[in-house]
Amino acid sequence: LRLVLQRASPRVAILATRGMATEKQIFNQIQSTKNLSKITSSMKMVSAAKLKGDENRLARAVPFNGWTSELGGAPKLVEGATFDELPQKVLIVPFTSDKGLCGGVNSYITRAVRNCIKKLQAQGKDADIVLIGDKGRAQLRRFHPEKIVRSATDVVTPGTYALASGLASELIASGAASDYDAVVIIYNSFVNAATYNQMYKVVTPFVTMSETEESLSGYEFDGDKAEAMEDLYEYMLASQVFHSFMDSAASEQSSRMTAMENASKNANEMVDSLTLKYNRARQSRITTELIEIISGASALDG
Repeated sequence: LRLVLQRASPRVAILATRGMATEKQIFNQIQSTKNLSKITSSMKMVSAAKLKGDENRLARAVPFNGWTSELGGAPKLVEGATFDELPQKVLIVPFTSDKGLCGGVNSYITRAVRNCIKKLQAQGKDADIVLIGDKGRAQLRRFHPEKIVRSATDVVTPGTYALASGLASELIASGAASDYDAVVIIYNSFVNAATYNQMYKVVTPFVTMSETEESLSGYEFDGDKAEAMEDLYEYMLASQVFHSFMDSAASEQSSRMTAMENASKNANEMVDSLTLKYNRARQSRITTELIEIISGASALDG
């Protein structure tokens, strides 16, 4: 009988140890997932608060930028666009974010840029890129590194018109007014907390000396018209950049809020699944221990 007990006891200890290790591992997974759920829930609330501020700033930027539609045309949807109206050489300015965990806002923009370049090349046209945001730079560097002229990362948020003016000055320094026929701004346009669209704007330099056409020919200017048109073009470009920056910021926060909400929901579902798995492992261990105890008692009685 003593020999039977000696043989049974190590087996019970091994099974118990294995069972406890499995349960402990599952328990740690449950606790880690709960902590992740708390983090994502907090990030969702932070994004919701930031989204409110971005919506207010966007509401002020829309009327501020309204006059540019009369000179440069209204923004157009990227989806289904052929880009036939673009001139021979353009400078593409995609607006992406510096931070991740915001859904597909950056992927949609980089995909739109790649699609635009592909269609322009098929039409025999040329394009370069000035990137706004680190995420867009990381993605487009893999596909079109030779076309990236400049990039602006670690952009201060929330954006201001002074920041937009600085970005516009960088575009002018990149040859936006002299080396390119137009600037194409690709950005996410905020619709509501659950929806945003990819849009593009075409900002064309004003023509001042041409035999066939001349911009704003019906207006009289005090002083040099060419210089006034240069200043007006830079101001229009800064205004378009400012509006696009505000629109992209609101879209980013809405997408991040939705992404964190989905992450929290998935984490809670995983906690439920792991809890069920934990209870089954615990029940199996207890059942195994009871069987071993009963077997040992039966051996003693025998």
